Parts: sequence; structure tokens; C-alpha cells
Amino acid sequence: MDIQIILIALAIGLTAGILSGLIGIGGGIIMVPALVLFLQYTQHQAQGTSLAVLTLPVVIFASLYYYTQCKAQGTPIDLRVVGLLALGFVGGAFLGGRWALSLSQEQLKQLFAIVLIYTAIRMLEWDQWLLQWLKKS
Repeated sequence: MDIQIILIALAIGLTAGILSGLIGIGGGIIMVPALVLFLQYTQHQAQGTSLAVLTLPVVIFASLYYYTQCKAQGTPIDLRVVGLLALGFVGGAFLGGRWALSLSQEQLKQLFAIVLIYTAIRMLEWDQWLLQWLKKS
């Protein structure tokens, strides 16, 4: 592995880690596009790599920090909900991975982009404005 790839991978990881700790994103929204754009990964490679990075050892420190800080503020993280989400996530990730591998690179990229656009529209609360605009047209 050459120095350029090492530096790019570290930069992608650092950026994803900072954003993950800051606002809870990183894997899919940051790492996947960055791996495709900067390291010329296929969509399948990028998604698989992102999932591999998100395994327990990587997120444990941020999770513990959030747990202790939220508990100290009187708004503890409910570990029962964490367990249920994790159980669903494991099953969903397995099924989603199988489905992703059955799609072409182009279909997967389009689906990924649609999810990002939809999420951005909802987070910016443009969905109501967009619906009103569509009704007027």
C-alpha cells in the first residue's frame, strides 16, 4: 500500500470519525462516497468496507463517552433500546447486504443517492415546502 492511499484512508477515517462523534453520521454518508470518489472503490466494496469499519471496537469509545455524559445530564441512553436496535440492525444488515449484492453497481449508486437526497430534504424540512410547490404546479 503506497503512502497516498494510506493518507487518503486516514483522512477519510478521521473525517468520518469526527462527524460520527459530532452528529452521529460517518459510515454510509461520508465513508462510502469518499471511498468511491477518492480510492475508486466499487459501490459494493465501499459499502462492505464501511460496514467492516463500524464493528464494535471502533465505536465503543464514542458510545461509552456518550453513555456516561448522557447519564450525568439525566438523559441516559436506554440500553434495552440499544439491544433491540442492534438485534434489528444485525438482521437488517444481513438482508440488506444480500439485496445490495444482487443489484448492479449503477442501481446501488442510484439507490444510495436517492436515500441521501430524501434524508437531506427531510432534515432541512423542505418536504412540506416541496409538497406545497408540487400542488401549485
